[in-house]
Amino acid sequence: MYNELTEQEKRVILEKGTEKPFSGKYNDHYENGIYTCRRCGAALYRSSSKFKSGCGWPSYDDSIKGAVKESLDADGMRTEITCANCGGHLGHVFRGEGFTEKNTRHCVNSISMDFVPESRIERAVFASGCFWGVQHHLHKIDGVLATKVGYTGGETDNPTYKQVCSGDTGHAEAVMVEFDRDKTDYETIAKIYFETHDPTQVDRQGPDIGEQYRSEIFYFSQQQKQTAEKLIKRLEEKGLDVATELSKANEFWDAEDYHQHYYKKNGKTPYCHIYQKKFD
Repeated sequence: MYNELTEQEKRVILEKGTEKPFSGKYNDHYENGIYTCRRCGAALYRSSSKFKSGCGWPSYDDSIKGAVKESLDADGMRTEITCANCGGHLGHVFRGEGFTEKNTRHCVNSISMDFVPESRIERAVFASGCFWGVQHHLHKIDGVLATKVGYTGGETDNPTYKQVCSGDTGHAEAVMVEFDRDKTDYETIAKIYFETHDPTQVDRQGPDIGEQYRSEIFYFSQQQKQTAEKLIKRLEEKGLDVATELSKANEFWDAEDYHQHYYKKNGKTPYCHIYQKKFD
């Protein structure tokens, strides 16, 4: 579901217009947090990538992986940037200007964005089999800003997919979730996590077998741990022999780019993560 837009927002976001320079509310805005798409709420840019360019529009030297799509304007003169999730117009990207080490400037209309301050952002990590399917379901939850797949819970630094699949690193395939506490909460996301895999299976999920496919929650706080324990108890009261482990969150290593949002990129759906309601 898309947010309702004003006429001015429609002119920029849907009709590819441009707001006046130095007029946008985020031009001189440098608070810590995440800038999101005004139309659909998808995370676009982290505050750490924002810099002062003096051009009159918010400038970023990088976007969140997979969040922004680039395409040539109809006249072939400039490269347009749009939200990869909904197609809303953001602005244009320029390279070779030398503003930062990345030598890239995403010139974005403030009106195309919203902002979520760091104080409202919470992070969570879940593992429950092939991370493609886990990300597919968790990313769709209203209030989730961004997700990324990776490896955690092991002993090897910066492991590769091949190393993790060997079973020698101790890592689990996992998903890092960032969500807006004003729009959802940890319990809601944890419920979906339990309802999209079989938490009774040990070191496997369906046809995927191995320690890397284990069911495990990596918590960042005692509150997250207590919430997970409460949900596990509810499932056990329903007769399920829950095998999900609870561990304190540690180093999370990003997986290779081709794994990120795999099902969305390939137009497929998970084969071993099917939603099944488990909570009343």
